[in-house]
Amino acid sequence: MTTLQPPAAVDRTARPSLKRDRRSWTGWGFVGPFVAVFALVFLAPIGYSIYLSLFRDRLIGGNTFVGLDNYQQALQDDQFWAGVTRVGLFLLVQVPIMLGIALLVALALDSGRLYGKNFFRISIFLPYAVPAVVATLMWAFMYGTRFGLVGDINDAFGVSLPDPLSPDLVLASIGNIVTWEFVGYNMLIFYSALRVIPHSLYEAAEIDGAGQLRVITAIKLPAIRGALVIATIFSIIGSFQLFNEPSILKPLAPNAITTDYTPNYFTYTLSFDGQQHNYSATVAIVMGLITMVIAYVVQLRGMRKGA
Repeated sequence: MTTLQPPAAVDRTARPSLKRDRRSWTGWGFVGPFVAVFALVFLAPIGYSIYLSLFRDRLIGGNTFVGLDNYQQALQDDQFWAGVTRVGLFLLVQVPIMLGIALLVALALDSGRLYGKNFFRISIFLPYAVPAVVATLMWAFMYGTRFGLVGDINDAFGVSLPDPLSPDLVLASIGNIVTWEFVGYNMLIFYSALRVIPHSLYEAAEIDGAGQLRVITAIKLPAIRGALVIATIFSIIGSFQLFNEPSILKPLAPNAITTDYTPNYFTYTLSFDGQQHNYSATVAIVMGLITMVIAYVVQLRGMRKGA
């Protein structure tokens, strides 16, 4: 006698599981290209730099492992700290001036009372479109006392203007170039943040009888605090990465700009002129850590104030 077996239970969890696996792989398909490029162009160079910083090329024994000796040398290097001090002074003076001008321009454009707003907006942003090398060469020609604009003014009016590329003024001259280049960039950040402020806030302020200055201090500036923090962080990073301007101006001011004038220039000189690749990687990592810490502190303070 044949007995009928009950039908096998259908596994209802298999299909949803397959769908979940398919969805997870779909997400990695979108993220995967970015992760690959990020690891290749960002993580891999940092890892290789850390690896290089742990070795030193010796006359006897070749490239040998020295641990943290290179970092100890960097922390005691007067040339390195002189460059850090110089860019720190540059940051404290140039960044507030640049961001202040950019903020004033953005507020003027957003006020709606500026005639030819579109023309001014494009004109102020246009220097950012000029490559840094071209901008530096252009200003270097104007700074020249023998062949440039300063020299022509001296000859035409019989005066003796201070040399912008002298040791006392070259840092201010570099700050002028950087400010001219990046005012438009920061203005665009501030102006974009101002344009998304709800108009209802302006209407309420008008009903309360608030003037333009009160609207700026009570509405506009608090509303764009995040943009101010972002622009400040970008400017800090850019200041510590200062390289193009001093390296291009050095042939015109050899007595004012040395090969260790900025940390980035010092790193470049160590690697390409001195063939000290290991120590160059060490200086770059130390400078990156200093930049990261300062930028993080600024971000924390900005977020705390905005809370």
